[in-house]
Amino acid sequence: MEGNKSFIVLGLIVALVFLGSMSLFVVDEREKAIMLRLGKIEKTDFDPGLHFKVPFINNVRKFDGRILTMDAEPETFLTAEKKNVVVDAFVKWQISDVAKYFTAMGGDENRANVRLSQIIKDGLKSEFAKRSIQDVVSGERAEIMEVLTITADKQMAEFGVDVVDVRIKRIDLKGEVSDAVYRRMEAERTRVAKDFRSKGAEAAERIRADADKQRTVLLAEAYREAELLRGEGDAKAAEIYADAYNKNKEFYAFYRSLAAYRQSFANKNDVMVIEPDADFFKYFGSASGNAK
Repeated sequence: MEGNKSFIVLGLIVALVFLGSMSLFVVDEREKAIMLRLGKIEKTDFDPGLHFKVPFINNVRKFDGRILTMDAEPETFLTAEKKNVVVDAFVKWQISDVAKYFTAMGGDENRANVRLSQIIKDGLKSEFAKRSIQDVVSGERAEIMEVLTITADKQMAEFGVDVVDVRIKRIDLKGEVSDAVYRRMEAERTRVAKDFRSKGAEAAERIRADADKQRTVLLAEAYREAELLRGEGDAKAAEIYADAYNKNKEFYAFYRSLAAYRQSFANKNDVMVIEPDADFFKYFGSASGNAK
């Protein structure tokens, strides 16, 4: 009898432990949880930690509460010029209302990705149809991503999903379209380069002309100043000569005559035809200048 009692007690303990484990559940900080009561939502707002439930009556479903990524398959869209472009995009999303998410999507992440992919595809189709290839490739990509994020977030809100961001990874052009666009871009870059070269050549000519003008002005001013200095020097020299002459006119005349003689008879072969009593020979026979 005592053995049977021990076995019953042990069975009760095991049953209590089992029921206790069935009554407890843990919500991780990276998760969102929802408690169901016979298939109906009873509670959704669970903080991270340990929580209780009624075994066999309450059922708990857990979902990833982190920001998830939906990487869409590359799709082909038409631009305003009716040119095909291949667009590769991805979406960052997160569960915002776990009750709506469970009701609309059954808590299935794949279903949410499919719905989100369709919304993004429709949005890209609409936005690319309004723009040219140049706009979508280089000009308005950021604007397109912002519009898609806002639009997708509004549409997914009813499913308890918050669209955090929509990013366009790559925009490719197909075959001949790509070649034509690159040729047009190359021609545009060549035109811009020629324009820059033309402006540079114009600026260079302007600088050269200004430098030549400044050179001419500087040379003219330098020549004018040199002539002024030369004139002042000549005037000063004439003044000095005049002062020296006035101090001893006779000696100065004699000195000038000697200099003239030296220059006139520098070469033995020099011949002068002149009258002997001319003024040139005034000091030739006498230092006083008197003829004998």
